[in-house]
Amino acid sequence: MTKITMYTKDVCPFCDRAKALLKAKGAQFNEINISTDEDVRAEMIERSGRKSVPQIFIDDHHVGGFDDMAALEAAGELDPLLGRYGHETFKETHHKLVVIGSGPAGYSAAIYGARAGLEPALISGLEVGGQLTTTTDVENWPGGADGLQGSDLVTQMREHAQRTGTVLLNDVIVSADLSQRPFKLVGNTGTYLADSVIIATGASAKFLGLPSETAFKGRGVSACATCDGFFFKDRNVVVVGGGNSALEEALYLSNIVSHVTIVHRRDHFTAEQVLQDRVQALVDKGNVDVIWDHEVSEVMGDAGEVSQLRLRGTQSGDEQIIATDAMFVAIGHDPNTRLFKDDLKTESGYLVTEGGKSGQATQTSVPGVFAAGDVADPVYRQAVTSAASGAMAALDAERFLTWEAQAIAA
Repeated sequence: MTKITMYTKDVCPFCDRAKALLKAKGAQFNEINISTDEDVRAEMIERSGRKSVPQIFIDDHHVGGFDDMAALEAAGELDPLLGRYGHETFKETHHKLVVIGSGPAGYSAAIYGARAGLEPALISGLEVGGQLTTTTDVENWPGGADGLQGSDLVTQMREHAQRTGTVLLNDVIVSADLSQRPFKLVGNTGTYLADSVIIATGASAKFLGLPSETAFKGRGVSACATCDGFFFKDRNVVVVGGGNSALEEALYLSNIVSHVTIVHRRDHFTAEQVLQDRVQALVDKGNVDVIWDHEVSEVMGDAGEVSQLRLRGTQSGDEQIIATDAMFVAIGHDPNTRLFKDDLKTESGYLVTEGGKSGQATQTSVPGVFAAGDVADPVYRQAVTSAASGAMAALDAERFLTWEAQAIAA
């Protein structure tokens, strides 16, 4: 029997995603929490060579983190490692509405779909909870006057969707046929036929794309401060980026590390003003500094850990080398549309929807297929706008199915 070991910690969205993927495959694993046990933490670092969680081992094979496991899944190489050979036959189920994705857009669509009597099934996908799980304080959610943790808000959404009667499925869709009705979605643990589909697969964090960045991933390069920040307590770190995510990472890390340097390729931030003001206050105190008009051109290190970054001026072209113990990348996201690019119209990677004021605003290029949230939004990309578009998509799906039933009856 395959033995799976996963090192995790408290408040780790990527750990949650890794666990959800393994559960979706019916795989049992031994979870080792390193949050409070320094000896176990040291064991994980020695065994994996990484300062990042989760770290996953299948028998004696070191898989790496969630991104590594997701890459294996995308390449079709994870199942053989888990001892799942060939293509197993799973039960086929039929649904009026299937929602793909478990962020604010997906849960909102499920809640509205359930209230409309569409008996939705929601398929969680790889990134359970979406980007909101990597957000610490959510201060712009209406009604959240006392502040909310992103992970707590996602949990509330999930419980709300479940209470409305939504069927929640821990599965990952690996192929989709949207060329005919009913639509056919094939997952790791089931096949789903759907009269209507709402795609709410969100977006995934970008990396810089440097070979040296890949070489040091998990060894000082990270895209999740809440996951990996505690490995660098009282050390010096760099955050790359200038939007909301980057400044939120910098603010979170400033409570853990000795000093934060923000490297941004522009001469101004694009984040909300309130975040800029908070970062400026830390700059004034000396806890944070900013290097403007520069980008990271190379990650350097020794003994398998990050120690320096080579920066290049975006205006001047000059180069400089700065010392650091870690680099946290927060430069934006790419929409998760790969699965649908052959069936649906896209622009710059985002799904194209009808828009306008005549209804069916969230419909894609295929009637009966709707899109909500960041997967179709290159502009706003907020939790509240994602939730709103999820509600719109469910209302559009209800209207579509009603019109179809009336046409058949006529």
